[in-house]
Amino acid sequence: MKIDLTETTASKVNKALVQGRRTIGTPAIGMVLTLVIVTDEENAYDALKAANEASREHPSRTLVVIKRVSRSPRDRAKARLDAEVRVGADAGTGETVVLRLYGEAINHAQSVVLPLLLPDAPVVVWWPVNAPVDAARDPLGALAQRRVTDMYTAENPIRELAERADAYSPGDTDLSWTRITPWRSMLAAALDQLPCKVAEVEVEGEEFNPSVELLGMWLADRLGVPVRRLLSAGPGLTAVRMETDCGPVALDRADGSLATLAMQGQPDRNVALKRRETAELLAEELRRLDPDDTYASTLKYGVDRLGEPQRAQTPLATKAAESADEPADAAEATETADAKSESSEASAPKAKAPAKKSASKKAASKADAKAASE
Repeated sequence: MKIDLTETTASKVNKALVQGRRTIGTPAIGMVLTLVIVTDEENAYDALKAANEASREHPSRTLVVIKRVSRSPRDRAKARLDAEVRVGADAGTGETVVLRLYGEAINHAQSVVLPLLLPDAPVVVWWPVNAPVDAARDPLGALAQRRVTDMYTAENPIRELAERADAYSPGDTDLSWTRITPWRSMLAAALDQLPCKVAEVEVEGEEFNPSVELLGMWLADRLGVPVRRLLSAGPGLTAVRMETDCGPVALDRADGSLATLAMQGQPDRNVALKRRETAELLAEELRRLDPDDTYASTLKYGVDRLGEPQRAQTPLATKAAESADEPADAAEATETADAKSESSEASAPKAKAPAKKSASKKAASKADAKAASE
């Protein structure tokens, strides 16, 4: 069921929610939290679709805040609120309210959202795009216990990582961190099987992907070893290689779905490590509402300590490069030998010519001396 409200208020939206529940025959509220989505018109559909799928695990009241930019100065000075109330099958397992703010109402979004929050229920704010650097100081972020962002959508994820580390507050999290949860679980389980010490680590993944940096920072922070960041064509994270005193450990995922775990003294194993959809990532973040201390420690480790990313070279590529260098060196040595032989051949006649000339001069002088004596 959908109810459209034009130039409305938060009080009328609440009345529409009660009316919608009575109409579909579910007057009781069985939701566990309020999810506030702050987005633009372009990304609103995808964000709302992910939230509806996540609501099957976490029934919630979803408030979608869309800030519409007015074109004329007159419209920008006028505050206006349009709302779309969805209940029943159109709202997943909870309730959905799409709020479109115009004019001066954009600067007071928290005043519109506050009366619509579920009483005595936690609040989570999610920015699918254009998240503030300091989410805790944002007027909407200040209402929430958890603040979810996504650095993958940032124009410069590396700079965004450094800025988020400086502005971190308990309750902040990011979907780039959520994406590497299966990788962290798999690597931790692999190291638990080997009583070995890790010497160095290589993390390989596509460029401009903050999940790769976060995984490298987590390994460096937890293991206290140097971590190299290598670039690949993707998709996403492609490999993690660890050198231990018991032999190498490698987790390689080339196709984005199936990975191979290779450990010294054990047969290679195929493990499911597929790339997850946004709805799965959001559902995972809604399972915990307390601060994530591991994420905080990883973020504050510092992305600049990983160094500049380098192009990944497999052992086969390295051997090919070495074999390609050898003929070049041999050809260069051959050319040098030929040049030396040519120079020696050219210099030999020049040395003999003056010797022949001096012998003829001596014969002439002897003939002159004999003629003079006669």
